[in-house]
Amino acid sequence: MGGETAAAAAAAAATKPGRRILVAVDEGDESVQALRWCLGTFAAASRGDTVILLYVRPPPPAYSVLDASAAVGYLFAEEVTAAIDRYSREVADAVVEKAQKLCTLYSKDVDGSDHEMKVEAKVAVGDARAVICHMADKLGADVLVMGSHGYGFFKRAVLGSVSDYCLRNASCPVLIVKP
Repeated sequence: MGGETAAAAAAAAATKPGRRILVAVDEGDESVQALRWCLGTFAAASRGDTVILLYVRPPPPAYSVLDASAAVGYLFAEEVTAAIDRYSREVADAVVEKAQKLCTLYSKDVDGSDHEMKVEAKVAVGDARAVICHMADKLGADVLVMGSHGYGFFKRAVLGSVSDYCLRNASCPVLIVKP
């Protein structure tokens, strides 16, 4: 999709009433900034939108048993995996709760009237890049809003960029809010 075509698609999505706006959230400040921008600029321009908050948990780690005593090593690995999973769920809950509170703050006009904005929260597990693109398609998102960590060329080339991947692979227009 060319730059002009992408811009036209994003503009069309921005003016459509009752949009489904998927916002990818994570622990970073960039994510909060993207959500604030979306709520203050994008979602505030229309009534009846649905903002879908999506947090993607990393997949659980797979440990191999290196201990000579397989039963003890397996038990330890199982306990560690359970603790990591529990922590991952707690982080997901905290991020989603913070994002929902932010949505509540932005859902009221200055005069106290309601924006009639619906908020949904989804938590998924997997590779963030693939899951975000899949969920945008599955949920029928009109637009995907996400933050960018602002990595330089080298770091982005080595680590990969979730926002770059989604920009190229999502089935809907993608708005990336720069840091």
